[in-house]
Amino acid sequence: MKHFISIFNDSVKANWNSPAVTNFGGVTYTFSQMADCIAKYHILFKEAGIAKGDKVALYARNSAEWVNAYFATLTYEAVTVPFLPDFLPSAVAELASFSECKMIIADDIAINGLKENASNIEMLEKTADFAGIVNVKDLTIAHASNKKLSDAHASLAEHYTKLYPNGLTADVVNYYPEERDPEAIVEISFTSGTTSATSKGVVLPARSLTVNLDFARREIPAAAGGHIFAILPMAHMFGQTFDVLFPITSGCHVHVMPGKPTPARLLGGLGTVKPFMFLTVPLVIEKIFKSKVFPATRKFPAKLLLKIPGLDRIVLNKIKKSLLSAFGNSFTTGLIIGGAALNREVEDLLKRMNFPYVVGYGMTECGPLISYRDKSEYVKYSCGAAAHPLEVRVDSANPRRVLGEIQVKGDAVMLGYYNNEEATKATFTSDGWLKTGDMGLIDSKGNIFIKGRCKNMILTGSGQNIYPEEIEDKINNLPYVIESLVVGRKNAIVALVVVDYEAAKKEGMNDEQVEKLVNDNVLALNAELAAYSKIGYIETRREQFEKTPKQSIRRFMYT
Repeated sequence: MKHFISIFNDSVKANWNSPAVTNFGGVTYTFSQMADCIAKYHILFKEAGIAKGDKVALYARNSAEWVNAYFATLTYEAVTVPFLPDFLPSAVAELASFSECKMIIADDIAINGLKENASNIEMLEKTADFAGIVNVKDLTIAHASNKKLSDAHASLAEHYTKLYPNGLTADVVNYYPEERDPEAIVEISFTSGTTSATSKGVVLPARSLTVNLDFARREIPAAAGGHIFAILPMAHMFGQTFDVLFPITSGCHVHVMPGKPTPARLLGGLGTVKPFMFLTVPLVIEKIFKSKVFPATRKFPAKLLLKIPGLDRIVLNKIKKSLLSAFGNSFTTGLIIGGAALNREVEDLLKRMNFPYVVGYGMTECGPLISYRDKSEYVKYSCGAAAHPLEVRVDSANPRRVLGEIQVKGDAVMLGYYNNEEATKATFTSDGWLKTGDMGLIDSKGNIFIKGRCKNMILTGSGQNIYPEEIEDKINNLPYVIESLVVGRKNAIVALVVVDYEAAKKEGMNDEQVEKLVNDNVLALNAELAAYSKIGYIETRREQFEKTPKQSIRRFMYT
């Protein structure tokens, strides 16, 4: 199996004059321009005293420049430590110091945040030989902690000219001069966490990125020159591996969307870029369906036609055609959805119209892929089958019928958590399987069905196990419900419901009327629930729940 850096090396040389990455609506870098930027980073690293194996933090919003910096650290054989842009500067300073980062590459917003408080710089400089902060946009020095970095930047042009007197050419690019240790650490990824305020550093070896890339290249068709519209956080492993590493090593053109992906901006970008596949999280698709699709299907005559076999195809084909057009009409792979469970009403409609989509499953600790299945074989409500060569098992006496924890083993799995032996030991079984923390089943064909998080499970006074995600999925389909959270409080099941007051107001309802309607509808769901999981009472909310960058609710804040 070829090392992922060797594949990147080949892609840069083979696609030298082709576009590699674009800031949507802005600058484009060809593969040669990316290589040029990488060469300058390498000079800066070397002259600033960064050695192979040293850690370099990347703290910036999604951009083409982020992609350049990411590949620069990996090809230099430094350890990249990406931080989600939502992390507070004080947290980044603390975690960068904890992981002994020798340099931070950051954007303007992150730089201002770090420099705003002198204690952040003091924290960073606790690391011996900390060089300073480099601006990801143009490699200028935002803060120099020693003279080496200042001198390195001042002599950058001179060193570049000496190394490449005739300019950088494809024939001199060589990011893989010798075999590399597959166990060598290439990345430390700090999890954002949905059940704890504490972030853990996932230590990923080269083999983890290599097997993820190898699987993607075998299972997902990607032709050089194909387009990707990247909206997922690149500091998160899902976006990093499949919106950056996979397409760039396949010679594709990545278009990076800045800012928040509202349905209108998202559909506008997709229509322009025309990607062959689109990676997203359930919340984004659910928002599109709630704003664009469901209103049409719930009106006459569509609502009636959808109930009549044969005639329902008229409506379904029309919706499918409209959606494919909105996504750019270039889908060969289609939607790849991950990060959380997809709403069942949305998935039912996607499946009925034969829309090209799959739901995958992964976690940072696996770099990230655990399961996937091509759209032609994908089974509704599942998250695919084990991504070979990863092994997956359910810790249950009868994995097909009795819920158990999903556990995994293989080359994709992390080395452990950085400087946290206790957490590392706790997340592995005695026989070496990684505990995912998810409960599920596996059918006879290997399809994995996730039912909920172990930590989210509510244990009733009678000893019954309730997985709140299944109830929330039903609540979220109700009119005027934006999102919900089901928790256990004082021996009662409580539904926290975010109400869409604005939509209700447009329909002529006041706050009291819509709250009563939502309350009645939620309680009516009890007829569909087991006696031990019936909802005791409802709390309505105006503000949406706090979320992680991958749009999972931070549950620990509301239990």
